Amino acid sequence: MYFVYIIECGDTSLYTGITTDLKRRFLEHKNGKGGHYTRAKQAKKIVYSEKHPDKSSALKREAEIKGWSRERKLDIVRFSA
Repeated sequence: MYFVYIIECGDTSLYTGITTDLKRRFLEHKNGKGGHYTRAKQAKKIVYSEKHPDKSSALKREAEIKGWSRERKLDIVRFSA
């Protein structure tokens, strides 16, 4: 099982990624070990996630979401709340 997730950062920017363990990966981002972007922007909270059965579908969805505008990303965050 894979998860596609969106994290809101300290500057209100949005970061999209994939993982097999959402809690672990978020803690890595929070502790500055999750990548350059979230280390610089300070990960605050997971605002969206969805499950995928395999890595391939998760990667495709991640790429799709990363291509979206900020407003469209915020729309799925609001819709899922």
